[in-house]
Amino acid sequence: VQLQASGGGLVQAGGSLRLSCAASGSILSIYVMGWYRQAPGKQRELVATITSGSNTNYADSVKGRFTISRDNAKNTVYLQMNSLKPEDTAVYYCYVRGVATRGVMDYWGKGTLVTVSS
Repeated sequence: VQLQASGGGLVQAGGSLRLSCAASGSILSIYVMGWYRQAPGKQRELVATITSGSNTNYADSVKGRFTISRDNAKNTVYLQMNSLKPEDTAVYYCYVRGVATRGVMDYWGKGTLVTVSS
């Protein structure tokens, strides 16, 4: 299973970016898709997740600013990030929990860098 993320980049504070991540390969069904992030010198943290039933969960720090969505037909998850702050600067990792030939597995993308300048 491969996760291909895109959409990171450099943006000024107050700006917006949209991340996307497509899952491909031998995955039979997907339970949860989401995004985590890791800032320099910090641990990886949850940003947002969305289930196959479209139930969402957000970190308190991004509530009201970020929106997660998914296209089940395309096995793709999106993260719309608005009102970005310098503290949102991090490498963002796509995450998928799904059923593959070996059973329920967790998969991680390689990460895409988001830099928010003040």
